[in-house]
Amino acid sequence: MKSPRAVRFAFQPLYSLHTGGVVAHEALARPGHGTVAELLTQARREGRLAEVDLGLAIAAVRQDETSLPLHLNLSARTLGAPLAMFDDLLAELGDAGRRTRDVVLELGPPFSPLPAERALSGMRALADLGFRLALDGLGRGDLPLSLLIEAPVDLVKLDRTVLRGLPDDPASVAVAEAMLHYTTRTGTRLVATGLETDAQLDAVRGLGIRIAQGNLLAPPTAAGPAPALLTRAPAVAAPGPAPCVGDFLRPATTLPETATCDEVREVLAAADAPSGVIGVDELNRPRWSVDRTRFLVAVTGPYGHALHAKRPAARLADAPHTIEARAGAMEFLELVTDADWGRTGDDVVVVDDTGRCLGVVLVTEVVRGVAEAKVEAAAALNPLTRLPGSDTVARDVARRITIGEAFVAAWLDIDAFKTVNDTAGFAAGDDLIRELGAALTSLSGGLRRMRVSHVGGDDFLVVCDVDEIATVAGALLDRRWSADGLPVTVSLATLVCGSGSIRSYQEVSRLLAPLKKRAKSVPGSSWVLSRPGAERVEVLRGIGTRGLQAAAG
Repeated sequence: MKSPRAVRFAFQPLYSLHTGGVVAHEALARPGHGTVAELLTQARREGRLAEVDLGLAIAAVRQDETSLPLHLNLSARTLGAPLAMFDDLLAELGDAGRRTRDVVLELGPPFSPLPAERALSGMRALADLGFRLALDGLGRGDLPLSLLIEAPVDLVKLDRTVLRGLPDDPASVAVAEAMLHYTTRTGTRLVATGLETDAQLDAVRGLGIRIAQGNLLAPPTAAGPAPALLTRAPAVAAPGPAPCVGDFLRPATTLPETATCDEVREVLAAADAPSGVIGVDELNRPRWSVDRTRFLVAVTGPYGHALHAKRPAARLADAPHTIEARAGAMEFLELVTDADWGRTGDDVVVVDDTGRCLGVVLVTEVVRGVAEAKVEAAAALNPLTRLPGSDTVARDVARRITIGEAFVAAWLDIDAFKTVNDTAGFAAGDDLIRELGAALTSLSGGLRRMRVSHVGGDDFLVVCDVDEIATVAGALLDRRWSADGLPVTVSLATLVCGSGSIRSYQEVSRLLAPLKKRAKSVPGSSWVLSRPGAERVEVLRGIGTRGLQAAAG
């Protein structure tokens, strides 16, 4: 069997889709013959899986020539190995000048051969050594949900097999949205892998996934650095989850809190010097922060070296500004404002919930990211009502169809709107549309499952739970609408979709069209209702409703 020492490695970057910067890179083994899977299968048959698996990790560290956070792949089976087997990896990291906190161990399938409790025990032991952990291949392997719930991981990597259906496959969109919800609630980060097309990249950005990897962005390379910045411009996307501090994370350069000024100066004087250094204690908690420019001015000025060289760097350092990774970007900016930080160019230290340093962010990058997110969100809103376009309802309908959830889709329209404009004027017509939009916005604020879209002109789409539609209809139809004193009526067409009764958003749209026409044929403000596959149309509101409803039956 080929020795891991003879295996070459290519390195593929992971990009932040907010800053465009490389946040880490992954070491990918390239055996001279066969594949890594074949190499590990043979090792398992010989009873040497953990030995070879860790040997590959050691070889990757040896071949890495960057200071970026490094992702190393390990088989989940290796979690069952005695902790002493990791000593050589720890020694190699020490020789390379790396700390375990700069390394992410990506644990990949299969998971089932190892009992869940043993796998969790192995993960906790590696986390105690300072490693950060990721679950790799989600959607491709056999990862049990119970392990996903309990595993002490920082990242989850969604497999390319799940994402290849983007942007058109509703099931792929639903799975990505579900995992994004999970990572948002748990404070972990979601990585989209295997991106191959611009359409996939736009879809991932639109969903709100913040970290991505794939040949579209940069292929694995054994020589030369990957592009340092992602320059592909995002398409205008529907508003996604608000960015959090962790989305802007950069690698931190750290030294022990006991480091001398000479040791800090040596790091900051290098050709690829960082903007600052963080002093950390034995638990990797930040104790002080040094800005490159201010520090070098102090130690290189008259008598600077003689005064400071052998003394603790802490004497020239500032107290670190810290924030938790899961904090929202807006919360971060509010904290900066409230604290009146005068040095907004300094690194801000990002910590986990135990206070350990995860990396740094720059205030300027967070400001830019929030501004970009607001621009994208604003571009997707109707200028009259500030409501999103049809994509919002389309995604929610697709999600409900995918998980087999009953729902109601509704189309609201102003009757004879052209006459309203011709009689009361365009300004009055615009005011009426704004008023309708405000009413729908207020309703959606009280009905947590309701989604609203303004699809243009005087047309609005609504999707909600079945038990919410009566509240929606009552609020819209019981109100007396007018445009500059001219009485106005509205029509509401609703389609009640039971679980499995509808196949797509496009089908919903097609079935709503004749219902809208029927609603507009009913005098007064009207409400009609039907179901997929049913010929019967119920007229629930309108002048002379009883007679019309009987005729409809």
